[in-house]
Amino acid sequence: MNRLLMLMLLPFMAHASGEGAWQASGVGATLSHRGVAASSRALAPSQPVTGVMTMVAWRYELIGPTPAGLNVRLCSSTRCVEIEGQSGTTRGLTNVAANEPLRFVWQVPGGGALFPALKVQSNQVIVNYK
Repeated sequence: MNRLLMLMLLPFMAHASGEGAWQASGVGATLSHRGVAASSRALAPSQPVTGVMTMVAWRYELIGPTPAGLNVRLCSSTRCVEIEGQSGTTRGLTNVAANEPLRFVWQVPGGGALFPALKVQSNQVIVNYK
C-alpha cells in the first residue's frame, strides 16, 4: 500500500469493536474516446466481510496528462459517487454492503478520439465498515 496514502488514512482506520477495513488495488484502464465510459476491474475484499461501508478512501494514478473535463465515479453495484482528484475520501457509499465490489468509472465528455488516450496506471480503495 502506498505509504503516503496509509499515513493520510490512519485517523480513519480505527478498529473499534465491530468495525473493520479492507483494501484492494488493481491495474487501471485505457480510455481512447470522448463520451465513452471506461471501468476498472472490480475491487473487492480478499476475505469475507459483513456490515456496511462507512467511508471509502481512493487513489488512482494516471500515465500522462489529465484530460480536461475528466469525470471519475466510484461505483458499487447499487450506487455511484463522483470523486474529485486522484486521491481522497468519501462517505457517499455509506450503508452499501461492505462486501460489495467497487469500480472506478472514467469518462471525458464530448465525442471523437481522445489524444493522448487516458491511461490509468493503478487504482486503489480502502473501505471502512461497521
